[in-house]
Amino acid sequence: MSYTINGVEKEFDDYGYLLEPDFSEEAVHVIAAACGITLTDQHWKVVNFLRNKFKEDGHTPNMRNLIKGLQEEGDMPEADSALLFELFPDGGAAKEGCKVGGLPQPKGKGGY
Repeated sequence: MSYTINGVEKEFDDYGYLLEPDFSEEAVHVIAAACGITLTDQHWKVVNFLRNKFKEDGHTPNMRNLIKGLQEEGDMPEADSALLFELFPDGGAAKEGCKVGGLPQPKGKGGY
């Protein structure tokens, strides 16, 4: 199973998460389309925040820390659990946001 991103087949796991991260904009468009998500500026803020945290820490935050981070440093003061589940309805932003962002599946309870 794979996505075609920038003309290259990228393997993903049984849940649709890339096995190796892909930080390209094309990856977000391809995976979002596969998930049935029409991207908005709010989606991009979440995706970019998750990608930055993954690059910095090697993992992504859990939902509680994601909301706090988006409010405080992610230029998204309106972030709350209802909004993030509206944006990413299949598991919430802490999970589906990682998938759409081209990141590997979060492990354990995730975050810090």
